[in-house]
Order: sequence, then structure tokens, then C-alpha cells
Amino acid sequence: SREILGISDPQTLAHVLTGGVDSSLNDPRLVISYEPSTLEAPRQTTALGNFTQEQLLTWLQEKIHHEVLEGNVGYLRVDDLPGQEVLSKLGNFLVAHVWRQLMGTSALVLDLRHCASGHVSGIPYVISYLHPGNTVLHVDTIYDRPSNTTTEIWTLPKVLGERYSAEKDVVVLTSGHTGGVAEDIAYILKQMRRAIVVGERTEGGALDLQKLRIGQSDFFLTVPVSRSLGPLGGGSQTWEGSGVLPCVGTPAEQALEKALAILTLRRALPGVIQRLQEALQDYYTLVDRVPALLHHLAGMDYSAVVSEEDLVTKLNAGLQAVSEDPRLLVRAIGPRETSSGPEAGAENPPTTGPEVPHDEAARSALIDSVFQVSVL
Repeated sequence: SREILGISDPQTLAHVLTGGVDSSLNDPRLVISYEPSTLEAPRQTTALGNFTQEQLLTWLQEKIHHEVLEGNVGYLRVDDLPGQEVLSKLGNFLVAHVWRQLMGTSALVLDLRHCASGHVSGIPYVISYLHPGNTVLHVDTIYDRPSNTTTEIWTLPKVLGERYSAEKDVVVLTSGHTGGVAEDIAYILKQMRRAIVVGERTEGGALDLQKLRIGQSDFFLTVPVSRSLGPLGGGSQTWEGSGVLPCVGTPAEQALEKALAILTLRRALPGVIQRLQEALQDYYTLVDRVPALLHHLAGMDYSAVVSEEDLVTKLNAGLQAVSEDPRLLVRAIGPRETSSGPEAGAENPPTTGPEVPHDEAARSALIDSVFQVSVL
């Protein structure tokens, strides 16, 4: 486009070039900027690699926070993911002072809402602690353009300490600022069906963004130099450029509250299913169909249930398909309705109706309210 030759202001030129690249390639990660007297910042891995043990511990305590919330829910906030070099040095400290405090919790919330940076080599560490140790899993393949190489990422066959039980729920919190490596972790855990992602669609960034000086000028090109190739997304799907879509969308500032509500529901699931099985055994009149219904309830996959509506829909679809009985219905009831529900009805037999009053006028009024009589 010859129009750029007539632009004398460098900031305007950078803005026009960025707009042109974006409109041509539809990739907002590519940015041209004008930054006079700017020196390229050293890469994070080099800086951390030069840290002393004490400096690394201080940095780690600033970037990783943990606590145990009400209901015995573990909370782990990661604002920056260190790479293999740092994790190998501080692994024992992390296990002793962070991970061990979370192992006894009944569910885990991994908060990545503020994580916009990190190192690719840290990905297998996070995934491995949430993946059963009986198998190794190929979770991603990274293509690096400058070296023209691909690197496969697998879960680790052994980890320091214990892995988080596969029977426990994991929720990942995301925001529009969640970027790069954190997006890949959220995407992998979602595709593995190991975690429920709650929050906002992520940034849609890249695993490695580099800022390159254009020639000897003060213009710079910010460009993704590596790419995630799957394989969990089937090869054609990716989070890069488009972001990771949450399982449950909610504003980022409300994501933790929403996650805790989901975990409360999921904690109650075994009791709900058990009471449903008992009700079918005790009350369902088509006795010959009860064993198949009980078997179906015991084998159902509840991993995607995040609301009462999800549970009701799933139960009704399954029970009616197995029983071939459209009268078999499960519904969610509010607290005010529970006194008139099936459990209360089982304990309190239904009444026969209002008592007949002794007063004749009152009896006539009662009859008139129940029967409508006319001669045609």
C-alpha cells in the first residue's frame, strides 16, 4: 500500500502498519510499535536463571499463593509459571510448603486469572500433578519457528510428593488476561476432562511472543514464534488467537464464587444419586425396570454437571430412555417446596380433604365450592 509512504509521523505509521497486518491476517498478536531508545528486555528465563536460591524463593512467594477455603477446598493462585530450571531447584520447597497443604483438600481451585506469562517447560509439572500416575499422556506438541523444531510434551512418569487424586474435582479460573502458557494449561485440562474451566474467554495469545527490532530502526515487531499443535484438540483446534472458551462463563471477578457454588453442588451429587436410587427401589411401580435404572445411575458420567439444571436434564434423559416411561421425572425444588416433596409425603400420608363442617350454611358453601350443578 503506497499510502504508508506519505506518513511522516512514526507513531501513526506503526499504528497504520499494525492495522493493515491485522486486517490481512486477522491475528491481533502481530503488533508493530515505535519505541525510540528502547532496548530489548532480557528474556525471563535468563533473569530467573541468574537468581540466587533466596531470590528465587522470594520471587516464587510473590507469584504463587495458596490457602484452604471453607468446605475444605484448596485454592492455588499462579501468576507466573516458572520453567523446568527453577522448578528443579525449588521442587522440594514447593512440595513441602505449598502442595502438601493442598493434598488433603476435597477439591482444588487453580486460579490462572492473573497469569499472563510463563515458561513452556513448566507445563508438564502442573498437568502431571493432576493426572493419574499409572500412565503417561502426550498433552501437547510445540513447534518453534526460529529453530524449526517440534517438542513433544508428556506428563511426567514420576513426581515429587503425591499426585492430586483423580476422584477429586478441579476447577480452573480464567479471565481475559489469562495468556500464553496459562491458556495452554487451561486448554489441556479442559480437553482431558480433568478440570472445569470457569470465568472469561482467555486472551488468545501465544506460548512465546518475541519483540524483534526491525533493522536498525526504532520500530519493533511483536510476533508469536512458537505454536501449539495439539494433539488433544485433534490437530485443527487451537486456543491461539481465539482463546480458551470456559465451561461456565462468568465475569472474572465472580469466577471464584461461581466455582465454589459448583463444587458445593458436585459435593452433594453422591448423596443425591443414592437417594434417587432408594426412591426408585421403594416406590417405582414398574419393578422389573428398577435394576436397569439403578445400573444406569451408577454408571453415568457426572463430570460435566455444573448446575442443578444440568443434573436434572441428564437424569431425566437417562431415566426415561432406560425405563421407556415419560412419567418418570426428576425436578429441582426450592427450599420452600421441600416440605411437600416426595420424602415428606412418604412420611406423612395424604389427608382425605377438609373436614365437613357442622353448620348447614357452611356445608352448602363447601358443596358449592366442590360441585358445579346445572340442568341442561
